[in-house]
Amino acid sequence: MVRAAFLPAVGSPLEIAGIRLPEPGPGQVRIRLAAAGVCHSDLSLSNGTMRVPVPAVLGHEGAGTVVSVGEGVTHVAPGDGVVLNWAPSCGACHACSLGEVWLCADALTGAGSVYAETEDGTGLHPGLNVAAFAEETVVAANCVLPVPDGVPLTDAALLGCAVLTGWGAVHHSARVRQGESVVVYGVGGVGLATLQAARIAGASPIIAVDVSPEKEALARAAGATERVVASATTAREIRKLTGGHGADVAVECVGRAATIRTAWDSTRRGGRTTVVGIGGKDQQVTFNALELFHWGRTLSGCVYGNSDPAADLPVLAEHIRAGRLDLSALVTERITLDGIPGAFENMIAGKGGRALVVFQPDVVQPEAF
Repeated sequence: MVRAAFLPAVGSPLEIAGIRLPEPGPGQVRIRLAAAGVCHSDLSLSNGTMRVPVPAVLGHEGAGTVVSVGEGVTHVAPGDGVVLNWAPSCGACHACSLGEVWLCADALTGAGSVYAETEDGTGLHPGLNVAAFAEETVVAANCVLPVPDGVPLTDAALLGCAVLTGWGAVHHSARVRQGESVVVYGVGGVGLATLQAARIAGASPIIAVDVSPEKEALARAAGATERVVASATTAREIRKLTGGHGADVAVECVGRAATIRTAWDSTRRGGRTTVVGIGGKDQQVTFNALELFHWGRTLSGCVYGNSDPAADLPVLAEHIRAGRLDLSALVTERITLDGIPGAFENMIAGKGGRALVVFQPDVVQPEAF
């Protein structure tokens, strides 16, 4: 038995209780979690904005230590530190054949399986494949990647979603070039990672937009050179800060129609807007045909940062070791499993950055010699 936070039904409060985990079967890995980030996507799963089979153990951003492996698993062994990859690519579908592994058609097939059970025998699904809101989990072997050398195990949890998403939004989707102006909408965990990625890319100015004035210090520490409190005049303020033209790039990390529209409005003629935030089907964004032609702007969605975790993690690790990327700066609250409902409430209220569920004391993966 291990403790876990599971969603009994869509719209219901999370329950914290013991669950039964099986030993890993062929092609599976059992992991003792060191930490798990509380992502807005977990909130979206719990309230039905995104669909997930229930009951389910949520949590998709995590890292931990391998406890045991099933037959055929050779790339990790007991005692290894690993990062969870909630969207593993199959390597065979049309998207994967194009090299767009973040769009893999089969990435979430594992979420439909039953992987554990409650004390009364009710089957549980692994939310987004990996079920990280638990002391331990059992996942498919392609859902784990070795923690890069020199990266603290608890901080490494953030690599599983927030950092890959923010990094990829800047470097893969928007393809920010040195000296370009960037505006980031939403200063939560992903927004903070996006600001750091923009700073590493050499963007200038870097403008953070959020409804909360209290997040200014967080934003500036991550790399923002300017701060704007969201209002009806946000796009106009962005243009003033960018020589009257508008930003070269806008990254929307909120997932609201009004924010997406404002992000698009705040870019220059020919600018690029990348949408990272996950909104509901009721969030309708409208444009007229003439403005689409006249402004020549690009609006694109961004799934998981358009990242290939196996290729991107070593790059991110190099920035971490060099001190350019600070994972701990994304975390504004370290909690236990019991604190997850409160972390959801803070997200709804727009408070803080990333909440991190910590299960084990921090361990730094040793440098390879």
